[in-house]
Amino acid sequence: MKHLAVYCGSSYGASPAYREAAVELGKEMVRRGLTLVYGGSSVGIMGVLADTVIAEGGQTIGVIPQVLVDREISHQGLTELHVVGTMHDRKFKMAELADAFLVLPGGPGTMEEFFEAFTWAQIGIHRKPIGMLNVNRYYDPMISLFEHMVREQFMQPQYQSMAIIEPNVSVLLDMMSKYEAPAVKSYGK
Repeated sequence: MKHLAVYCGSSYGASPAYREAAVELGKEMVRRGLTLVYGGSSVGIMGVLADTVIAEGGQTIGVIPQVLVDREISHQGLTELHVVGTMHDRKFKMAELADAFLVLPGGPGTMEEFFEAFTWAQIGIHRKPIGMLNVNRYYDPMISLFEHMVREQFMQPQYQSMAIIEPNVSVLLDMMSKYEAPAVKSYGK
């Protein structure tokens, strides 16, 4: 695990805990020699994370669609900035660059990015770990949703573990580094 794609909010969120988690993650990534791959923005939790990695002397790769560059929210201090055509291109490029995915709290865009990476893993497009930093118990409803999906037989039980949900940054990164993907999704009983 050398390049970590991080999906997170372009807002700061209601609690200072979200910003603090982004700072903690950025510092831990640099300490471990991990390169940040993220959405390329200078705002919200995304900006806090990138600023922290830069301040700590780490490497940053941003991937941002032209529409957001035009709104002047791209981060100007990154090691690399890839400007792409669409949001779909952004997700594809981030996945291509990343060895693993980590999700901080965020809104619908963050969830959409997570679910695409999760689905791709489930059907075997990649075998990369996917971690969710459960800051302030933010992802507790996701845990409940996954349990509901399994009970209602819309997700096979072994795929519930594909999302590694943990509140501690260091523990989460350790778990991700030891991750072994389950077999590709089957459609039989």
